[in-house]
Amino acid sequence: MVILMKFVNGAIRLFFTLAVPILLVLFSVRLIMTPLFLQIEYNRPGFPDDPYGFTREERLLHAGQMLDYLIYNQPVEAISELTFPDGEPLFNPREVRHMEDVQVVTRIAYFILFFMSLATAIISLYSARREESRAALRIGLTQGAVLTLALIGAIVVLAIFAWDLFFNSFHELLFDPGTWRFAFSDTLIRLFPEQFWFDAAILIGGLSGIGALGILWLTGAGLRFPYLSK
Repeated sequence: MVILMKFVNGAIRLFFTLAVPILLVLFSVRLIMTPLFLQIEYNRPGFPDDPYGFTREERLLHAGQMLDYLIYNQPVEAISELTFPDGEPLFNPREVRHMEDVQVVTRIAYFILFFMSLATAIISLYSARREESRAALRIGLTQGAVLTLALIGAIVVLAIFAWDLFFNSFHELLFDPGTWRFAFSDTLIRLFPEQFWFDAAILIGGLSGIGALGILWLTGAGLRFPYLSK
């Protein structure tokens, strides 16, 4: 029985060590996939204008349509049938195919977020029942927060000092080679220039880091949360 409990507590520590960075990053990604982030980003000083003529309002409109397509799992016709005022398709076939791939990645990310959140809630409730498990929960949360800060720190440094390497590696990891590269005149680049993604990456890192610091405060606040400090 003692050996079994040691195994269970070890599994609890390992689960939270790995789950914390995944959950924090995915929660942060979900937080910026909102119309509010689009409003802030397109209206912030210094954000590059579209050299091919999209106004700020047009960018907000079409970026919002893309966001709805991803979040609400709309059929591909929701974007493939969009047109410019002259009737030309807003997105070419390569852009549409890429957005189909992005939607698949988004669905997988949301699936992971949902079930890992559910597992985290269940395991947390279980761990609160025994002193040894509470200790394993605290250690796992602490280790996960520290791991998150280390990973986010490394990613932010890479994004700032080697953006091209970071950006290309990220896309090569998620998408087939060459399917995510577009001309500057293509609608996707006009709506989402690299500055957009740089700002998003920094914000995701910042939000994840704040969450990790909050967990470290939580696990160290014994007077307020004594069940986590034992």
